[in-house]
Amino acid sequence: MSSIKKVVLAYSGGLDTSAIVPWLKENYGCEVIAFVADVGQGAEELEGVEAKAIASGASECYVVDLKDEMVSDYIYPTLKTGSIYEGTYLLGTSMARPIIAKAQVEIARKVGADALSHGCTGKGNDQVRFESCFAALAPDLKVIAPWREWDLSSRESLLDYLAERNIPCSASATKIYSRDANAWHISHEGGELEDPWCQPSDQVWTWTNSPEQAPNEPEYVTLNVVEGEVVAVNGETLKPYDCLVKLNDIAAPHGVGRVDIVENRLVGMKSRGCYETPGGTVIMAALQAVDELVLDKSSRKWKEVLGGEFSHLVYDGRWFTPLKDSILAAAESLSKLATGEIVLKLYKGQVTAVQKKSPNSLYSEDFATFGEDDVYDQSHAEGFIRLFSLSSRISALTKK
Repeated sequence: MSSIKKVVLAYSGGLDTSAIVPWLKENYGCEVIAFVADVGQGAEELEGVEAKAIASGASECYVVDLKDEMVSDYIYPTLKTGSIYEGTYLLGTSMARPIIAKAQVEIARKVGADALSHGCTGKGNDQVRFESCFAALAPDLKVIAPWREWDLSSRESLLDYLAERNIPCSASATKIYSRDANAWHISHEGGELEDPWCQPSDQVWTWTNSPEQAPNEPEYVTLNVVEGEVVAVNGETLKPYDCLVKLNDIAAPHGVGRVDIVENRLVGMKSRGCYETPGGTVIMAALQAVDELVLDKSSRKWKEVLGGEFSHLVYDGRWFTPLKDSILAAAESLSKLATGEIVLKLYKGQVTAVQKKSPNSLYSEDFATFGEDDVYDQSHAEGFIRLFSLSSRISALTKK
């Protein structure tokens, strides 16, 4: 007989988790508590989710609003590191996982559960992300991953399973794409995207206009940055989450933030995904523009290292680790200088910083000018170059 008495399931209201609720009850003989994380996926996805959970057999359903905390405590710190996974992906799904896992553990403690469950497949990254967080936060709780245990292998089998139990589900046998949405982004996988030779059709994208559909006139947006954090949009001071929402609304019509990549999954295979991150792309461009002004060459090089390391840390689900604390501490130190005002031009899928200023700027027109100046003696460069290239000179002389 199973020793599991009560399990908290990360529940979305979709086909997979609707089937997991009765499956857990039948196979573990346990009470199932549904947990829903509101990370900004939208009212449409959350509508009626509690009733769906109860109809599936859950005894309770907790919907927890995590939007403000996710942006303030997970997205903004990650942005300070400059993290972009494999040079393109802005980590939208990855950044949401640790806060969801943390909240799920908190619900489990609240209701006295002895197990946690999720609907991640055995092929994806999310199983590793969730379970790594569970291990760090609640190593005493058992983790149940139905996709690694059950013999249900298709959407049809899941629908049949629910129909046999008279459990209502609005899903159909045909699901073209797998999508994941939150306030930062929406991801798309599956369907035609499984062939990297296929250009994404218009039905893939659900948030942003294509560049062809975008307005023919550019739009300019002003961001104020204080110590590496966007605090105001077009002169309006806003909380981090509200800054993001406002920028999403501004940038999406201009087709900003579309990415189509083949990425390396943590589990070893490659996958093709399309991502829409309109507001986030604008924020990243603004922060990079501030860094251009305030960070010296060595500091920017160091930040590139930090960003590269942190992108893999977030992607791999290692948020609750000493390494995360260490990298964020370094990024926080560099961000003390990152204060300024940036004007960005949005046009036909592109975002460009066209005006930038900072009280901490290292740029000096007196030194950089191509015109006549009184502050830089160009003859001094000769000695610098001889010393800078000394090792190459010695090497060449040795070969002779």
